Amino acid sequence: MDILDLLKSLISLSLGDFIRRQFGAGPGTEVLIDIGGVLIVSTFCLLIVIFLIWLERKVIARIQDRVGPNRVGGRYGLLQTVADVIKLLVKEVIHPAGADWVTYNAAPILVVIAALLVWAVLPFAPGVIGQDLNIGVFYIMAISSASVMVLLLAGWGSNNKYALLGAFRAVAQMVSYEVPMILALLVPIILARSMSTGDIVAAQSLPFLLFAPISALIFYISSLAETGRTPFDLLEAESEIVAGFHIEYGGMKFGMFFLAEFINTLFMSGLFATLYLGGYRFFGLENWVSSDGYPYGRLIGLIAFFVKMFAVYFVYIWIRGTLPRVRVDQILNYNWKFLVPLSLVLVFAVAIVDKLIPEGTNVVVRMSIHLLLNLALAAGTLEILRRRGRANRMAAQGGAGGGTGATAVGVYDLHGDGHGHEEPAAPEVESLGAREPVVIPIH
Repeated sequence: MDILDLLKSLISLSLGDFIRRQFGAGPGTEVLIDIGGVLIVSTFCLLIVIFLIWLERKVIARIQDRVGPNRVGGRYGLLQTVADVIKLLVKEVIHPAGADWVTYNAAPILVVIAALLVWAVLPFAPGVIGQDLNIGVFYIMAISSASVMVLLLAGWGSNNKYALLGAFRAVAQMVSYEVPMILALLVPIILARSMSTGDIVAAQSLPFLLFAPISALIFYISSLAETGRTPFDLLEAESEIVAGFHIEYGGMKFGMFFLAEFINTLFMSGLFATLYLGGYRFFGLENWVSSDGYPYGRLIGLIAFFVKMFAVYFVYIWIRGTLPRVRVDQILNYNWKFLVPLSLVLVFAVAIVDKLIPEGTNVVVRMSIHLLLNLALAAGTLEILRRRGRANRMAAQGGAGGGTGATAVGVYDLHGDGHGHEEPAAPEVESLGAREPVVIPIH
């Protein structure tokens, strides 16, 4: 075995080619390469969570003007998450009385498996992908939909009414936000004319974020809800449903749900980078092949992909440290009354406009046309929201303008003629029968 050849293969991310040269290109070799790839990706996903938890705690601490972990592992607290993992591993395993043994214990395992399976179609660098399926995006959404049912298994198998209620709410949220996410994913599919994640990356001579910023925004908001991140973290709203569907889980069983959440969040960051930021593309350097035949550009592509992925992940942390949790009715109203209609209009508009653009049109011209379309849709959406908000305010103040909103029993007119020359009018009071009149000032 040539050690120099092995080192070059490791640096150029072509270890599979090295194994084929050593052992031949037989079926057994391919199985060995596939098993090695699964082990590498799975190990990376499981170990990177230790770093992600530490990173999130430190970044949010800085946002809140704190220090964060600074004891275990030195001044930066590098081993704090390791200590937390050890704590979870040595905790006593408790099985609730009356719980369904199979579903209760299968749910944590299945949720981690589902979180790992989606990485199979994510391209890390040119030629570095588990399986480049021609329906890669469909595969991702299918696995993501299956993982939703695991939460229901956890809530039902725990034999706890609060866990079951938490599971119902989690499923309602995640199933609802899958609709705008799928619609948003149709836009890069239309632009690339393929459902393969590899083909979508290859089609982005310019990032699709410039073509369809509204689609990218809808996908990002939906991914926040799908992963249960702030402000959509009602899956774990302990102030309302005592931690939700996993209330009966402790020790490493709880840790596996926690692990899956971080793996899914990092995957969504990588998927966003793949669909909208060009994935591993970096000014063509990712395709560099040396004179001796080693594709060293793959390492450049891998670094570019990780930089983009962690930049998107940083925004997840930023939002978590900034925004508060919203109510469940606000979450569902926002989805069904705003995101879904906007996504439908966007998909139809992009499909029609892209069909009208002649084949062979310069990519900059094509990008400009789609960008103008998105800007027009954004302007129209903001105008509709402005008018709807004004109508609701007028309805709440008892004025004309229609719309929906609560009717005030009594209204203070504090506006006068707009210049401060009139005294506030006396409140309009509506009798409530035998009760005393009630006056409600509307601010």
